[in-house]
Parts: sequence; structure tokens; C-alpha cells
Amino acid sequence: MIISSLPVDEAQRLHAVKSYTILDTIPESDYDNITTLAASICEVPIALITVMDEKRNFFKSTKGIDFNESPRDISFCAHTIREDDILIVEDSREDSRFANNPLVKGQNAIFYAGVPIVNPEGFALGTLCVFDHKPKILNDVQINALKILGQQTMKLFELRKKNIVLEETKRELEQRNNHLKLFAGHVSHDLKSPLANISSLTSLLMQDNKDILSNESIEYLDYIEESATILRNYIDGILGYYKADEVLGFDKEDVDFDDLAEDIKQILISKRDNFEFHKGITIKNINKAALSQILINLVDNALKHNDKAVRTVKIDYKYDLFHHQFSITDNGIGIPLDKQDQIFEMFKTLENNTGKSSTGIGLSTVKNLVEKLGGTISVASAVNQGSTFTFTMPK
Repeated sequence: MIISSLPVDEAQRLHAVKSYTILDTIPESDYDNITTLAASICEVPIALITVMDEKRNFFKSTKGIDFNESPRDISFCAHTIREDDILIVEDSREDSRFANNPLVKGQNAIFYAGVPIVNPEGFALGTLCVFDHKPKILNDVQINALKILGQQTMKLFELRKKNIVLEETKRELEQRNNHLKLFAGHVSHDLKSPLANISSLTSLLMQDNKDILSNESIEYLDYIEESATILRNYIDGILGYYKADEVLGFDKEDVDFDDLAEDIKQILISKRDNFEFHKGITIKNINKAALSQILINLVDNALKHNDKAVRTVKIDYKYDLFHHQFSITDNGIGIPLDKQDQIFEMFKTLENNTGKSSTGIGLSTVKNLVEKLGGTISVASAVNQGSTFTFTMPK
């Protein structure tokens, strides 16, 4: 028996092996399918997917044996990873490299064929190999199939590695998002109270001194109060944006639309507004919390950007086999065509003559919710003719 020498790039090869984090992992059906197919095509009882560690040969998948590793120094695969192509040993008893090998004597490993599993950087991570208990000759079709399956195994390794990177990236993003939510909560708590005090004190100052304050001073105080209100709305908007995801996991339920519309009316609609919606319908199988948040934001947006004496908002509903569809139509100031692709961007605001400020967060929150629920949102609008926002939610 001859123990295989180490590849010249062994240190780099081992580093590459560890980067795939596949050593000592449990069996997986995708890999087992390959060994089953390899054994069937080559008409042998044993097939393995191996990963060569520093001192052992780990078996990621096995067909025909019940152990998952062997010492590297007696491994046939230790020779294979130094090959550029397939290694075939038709009768190991007559090959000086493997004669007297414990695997030949103890496991009756007479025939062997293995292809190196080579990553894109050129490092052989392990092998796809087959064994038989008697001498054997593979035909060209079997040899070619074994090579193709070896390449497919490498693709599975790469896919696994990419998935691990994606999962780690996802965890990092979730952690950062949680930190942002925590920060937004602290900002909301620490700043909203002082801002409310500023607004209240400014209002009291104007009321108590309205007879002695100049018009210019009153105008300055109005600016202070308006600025405090704008900043408070920004804080509420940011906090709402980062809290929006919390409703995504709520269970779906049947919703009485009359009750939901009445809630919206109580929150947003004044006596001078005209609010219309489909009465007497029950919306089946929908995330009520998410729907409420989306509709409240869109109705609030419709009212804010409206300069009419009587503001009108109408909610239409229809459905198909797969989706609920809602449309919110208003008679407001409308949106220029060249600005309609920008309104869902965070902090994007458009000039208006309603006298009401906007944070540019509400529509971004809506789009974020709708898309994460698997729906779509769009707008159709013309200046001074109102707007219609249409969104879908999957059933």
C-alpha cells in the first residue's frame, strides 16, 4: 500500500473545504439522490460523496455502507483529489498503491472509480466515487455519467455555500432592523414629549399674549408650532414604518367591511368629508391588521392632499380567485404624471397648496406592507382631478 502524498496547495485546499461548512453535516436527500444514481448507472453496490479533511475522509452521502468516514491515509480518495480527471482502479489487489490496504482486506473494496469534486478556484474538496466487491470495467457512458454527477455535486456544494451566506446576511439585516426599531422607539419616547411641550407652550404663549404680540412675533410662534408638528409627524412616521412588519405574521380572518370602514371613519373623517364604501360585504381570509394599516394610511393621504370644500374619499373592493383588490379614490389635488413613480419613496414629498405638511413616509410604509404581503400597489392620477390608489392582497 502507498499512502498518497499531500497536494502542493494542501493548506489552501483545506481552507476551501472549511469555507463550505459541510464537514460533519447530516445526510441530505439531494446528495443521496446523486449517490443512488451513481451506483445505479455504474451497476455497483457502493457510492459515496466524500469531503477530504486534514486526517479523515468524511462521507457526506453513502449508498451501500453504514459508516460516514475513514482515515485519510488509507483512503482511495486521497489519491483521487490529486488527479485532474477520473481515477479508476479495476482490481485494487493488483495495484501497488492499494494492495494490502485495510479497505481491500476488511471491506472487500476491489473495484474503485472516483472523480474529484473541484470548486471554481480549482481546489479538490473531495470525490464522487463508486466501489464494487469484484473487478470491473466501466464503459464510456458510465465514465461520462460519473463525471457529470461529480460536477453536479460541486454545484450543490456551491448552492449550499451561497445559501449559508444569504442566511447570515438575512440574520445581520434582521439584527440591524431590530436595532433600528429599538432606536426609533427610543427617539419616539425621548423626543415626542418635549415636542408636545413646545407646541403646547407656544399655543399658550400666543393665547396669553395675543394683545401685546406683534404680527411678526405671532408669525414666528406659528413657525415654531408648525415645525414641532412636522418633526412629531416624522417621528410617528418612522416609528410606524419600522413597526409595520409586526402585522405581517397575523392570522388571516373574515372581516366585516362595514365595521372596518366605521373604524376608519371615526379616526379620520370629519363632518365636512364625504366617505363612501361598499356596504354589507364580508372580506374572506385576509390579514385584518395589515389591511387596516394600509387603508388608514391611504385614506389619511387622500384627505391631507385635498383642497376641496367637500373632501371625498371612496373605497372600492373586488376580488378574483387569488387576490383581494382595493381602490381608494379621492377628489384631491392629484399627482403630476412625472412624479407618480416617486411618491412611494421614503421621505419623498411633493409640493401642494393644501397648507398641510407631509413626511413622505406613509406611502412608503404602505408599499412596504403590500409588497411583503405578496401584493402590488399602483396609482392613477391627474392634477386637480384626484387620485386612485389600487392595491392587492393575496387570499
